[in-house]
Amino acid sequence: MPELPDVVVYLESLERFVGGRVLERARVVSISLLRTFDPPLSEVEGRRVVGFRRMGKRLVLELEDDLFMVFHLMVAGRFRWRKRGQAVPKKVGHAAFDFPNGTLVLTEQGSRKRASLHVHRGADALAEHERGGLEPLEATPEAFAEALRRQNRTLKRALTDPRILSGIGNAYSDEILHRAGLSPVTLTSRLDDPAVQRLHEATVSTLTEWADRMRDEVGDGFPERVTAFRPEMAVHGKYRQPCPVCGSPVRRIVYASNETNYCAGCQTGGRILADRALSRLLKDQWPSAIPD
Repeated sequence: MPELPDVVVYLESLERFVGGRVLERARVVSISLLRTFDPPLSEVEGRRVVGFRRMGKRLVLELEDDLFMVFHLMVAGRFRWRKRGQAVPKKVGHAAFDFPNGTLVLTEQGSRKRASLHVHRGADALAEHERGGLEPLEATPEAFAEALRRQNRTLKRALTDPRILSGIGNAYSDEILHRAGLSPVTLTSRLDDPAVQRLHEATVSTLTEWADRMRDEVGDGFPERVTAFRPEMAVHGKYRQPCPVCGSPVRRIVYASNETNYCAGCQTGGRILADRALSRLLKDQWPSAIPD
C-alpha cells in the first residue's frame, strides 16, 4: 500500500503534471471505484485543479468551485501518466482523467478491487476521511510520545494505527522499528523516554530518507515504480535474507494477510518471536533464539 513517502511524491508529481490545468473529462469504468453520487462525477469536468493535499494515505485534488477528489489507492492501486486520450486498460483499469497535456490513468492489480474515489463539495466534507493521527514529520517529540502512550499497544500496531500516526503502514513501520532497534511486539507502556526518543528520530529519518530517494528516482518524470518491496530496504520483504547491520537472517511474524519483518539480532536481543501459524505447527521445535 502506498504510504507517506509514496503519497507525498505522487502529489508532488501530480502538481507538476496537472496543477493549474483543466480536468477535461473523467472516465470511470469500474463500478467499485466511485463511492459517492452527490455531487456527480460530471461536476469535476471542466474544472481547473487548484490544490493538492495528503490525508493519511489518501490523495486529495482540489478543483475550482470548491470541489475535491479523494483517492485511496489501498494495496494495489496505482496512478500512471499516459498520452492524452489513453484508453482505460482492461481488467486492471479503474478510470482515466483527461487533461490538455495527457491522461492520468488509475489501475489496480488483483481480483480484489479496493481502491476508491470520493467526490465532495466543500472542505468540511473531507472530515469523514480524517482519522486523527499526528503527522509524523511535523509532530514534536513531546506530542509524538503522548500520542504513542495514549493506548497500550504493540509498537507495530501503534505505528500503523491512523488514529495515532498518519500515513505509516506495514512497510515503513518495519523499517522504522529496525532503525530504532526496537521489537515490533514491545508494548508502548514499557518504553522508557530514551526508547521513545529513538523511535521518534527513526520515524522522521526513515520517512524523510525514503521520500528523498523516491524524488531522486522520479526526477521530473512521473512515479512508475511505487512498491512496498524495495531492494534497499533493511528488513521489509527480506525474510530469510541477511540483516544489513548484523547479518542475522530476517525473521517474520505472519498474521492474516500481513506480515511483520524484523531482525532478532538488532531488535529483540536474539529472541525469535512466535509466529502464530508456524509456532503452533512446530511447537517444541520452534526456535526461541538465534543459534550461537
